[in-house]
Amino acid sequence: MTAQEVRLCGLLLQEHFGEVVERIGTHLLRAGAQNLRNIANETNTPLDLVKKSLCVLVQHGACEFGSGRRGPGSPVEYRASCERVLRVLRYPRYIYTAKTLYGDTGELIVEEVLQRGHMTMSNTVKTVADRLTHNMEEGRSMEYSEVVSAFSKLVETHFLQRCPPVAEMGTAATSTTPATPGTPAAPASTDPPTAESNPDCYKLPHVTLTGRGKRRRSSDDSEEQRRGKKAKMDSESCGDEGIYWQVNFERFHQHFRDQAIISAVASKLDQTSSEIVRTMLRMSEVTTTQTAAYTQPLSANEIFRSLPPNYSISRPILDQYLSLLVDDPMEFVGKSGDSGGGMYVVNLQRALANLARATLESVVQERFGSRSARIFRLLLRKRHLEQKQVEDFAMIPAKEAKDMLYTLLSENLVQLQEIPKTPDHAPSRTFYLYTVNQLPTARLLLQHCYKTVANLIERRLFETKENKRLLEKSQRIEAILASLQASGAEPEQLTEVEEMITAPERQQLEALRHHINKLDSTENQVDETVFLLESYIFSTKTK
Repeated sequence: MTAQEVRLCGLLLQEHFGEVVERIGTHLLRAGAQNLRNIANETNTPLDLVKKSLCVLVQHGACEFGSGRRGPGSPVEYRASCERVLRVLRYPRYIYTAKTLYGDTGELIVEEVLQRGHMTMSNTVKTVADRLTHNMEEGRSMEYSEVVSAFSKLVETHFLQRCPPVAEMGTAATSTTPATPGTPAAPASTDPPTAESNPDCYKLPHVTLTGRGKRRRSSDDSEEQRRGKKAKMDSESCGDEGIYWQVNFERFHQHFRDQAIISAVASKLDQTSSEIVRTMLRMSEVTTTQTAAYTQPLSANEIFRSLPPNYSISRPILDQYLSLLVDDPMEFVGKSGDSGGGMYVVNLQRALANLARATLESVVQERFGSRSARIFRLLLRKRHLEQKQVEDFAMIPAKEAKDMLYTLLSENLVQLQEIPKTPDHAPSRTFYLYTVNQLPTARLLLQHCYKTVANLIERRLFETKENKRLLEKSQRIEAILASLQASGAEPEQLTEVEEMITAPERQQLEALRHHINKLDSTENQVDETVFLLESYIFSTKTK
């Protein structure tokens, strides 16, 4: 774990959960596994606040717990997960994907589960139905059955999954198999159970939910009444008590990876080729694991039958497209057999390597210009070249090529390898070869991306803090206007309230919102690069 990752995790925890949770989470990331008393002492935080902070982190899957290093009987130790905290950065993308695939209902389901860490199906359905009803016209409401249908689709396509049983999480690290005399005891499992290890991971419970969403009347209900209603709603039995659901991040990442591959094929070849690859990925999306190097083999006959109806291409044309994809230098599609008209697979690892390579080339071109990108691309293709060979192959004057190579070398984007002819390593009798190692370069660029995202978040927080008074004033006026409109106020009253914000303040607000929107969109764009590089690095570990 690098300093940039810890810094970014701290900013994400502070923004979403507050300063106390950020302090506890950052301490666990830096110090590793610690028990409750040590965390409280080393962070100078009251024990009660430490417990609440750990509850928040465990609720959102950012912290795991298990038996201490001294074995059974020792205090429980807590470990923070950097990878899980960094996924908070991708929450808007998860929600937008759910909206694209399953509409507003799917969007709100994923949003609610992400905000609360994990929820039961009945609570999710009721909360989402109430939110949708509140945004509908007066007299209309959302049926529970419609929300249940969207929830079922998300589970069927593995975007939602059951949480591991809480009892197992608490006892998995401490349970041991009793040893019989003469046989050694079985070692305790230190790995917490995963959702996939549960055989009922994607099995929907039988839930008895009938009714419609209720419209919120915030002005009518006091805080005590709302608490009483919530307790009453929680006490109602729906048949799924103790069965909690969480977002399956790996499934979303698989969808993002597939979309990146489809876009790359569309830009390299054409729309029909990308639709064929989309069909192949869709047919094997549930059966292909996250660590798989290839999708499941599919015959040309199966691909032909599964193509969308609006793509009315003949079978010979499909065979030609498949041959074109197999022969393409990008090697996104491979042929694994000849039965059924030919068996085809999507080469996921090769596709990720090519996408990462294109990202590296793009970064070099944006930072150092097209000529440096030409040298970088040449070294990726030729592996090892001397300076004179680089000048000749790239067709760049010697002085410029030398400056560009040294610039790339100083940024660690290019490496220099010495091959001596004699044991004394004399410069006159040594070959100096330039090369590019794609994996270390991708790791370097990933750290730069983490630093960039952290800087963007800090800048956004600074802008918001600097204009805090103006933003609070704007929110107060918007609340007054909303209440006046609800009570049917005269247009003159509304105009009078709107004029409480002066013209210069309005211009300042517009500029601030534009600036923050630009920072948000930049953050999302950098996260796309982060995802590609993370996926490529992960795929090299699972080879």
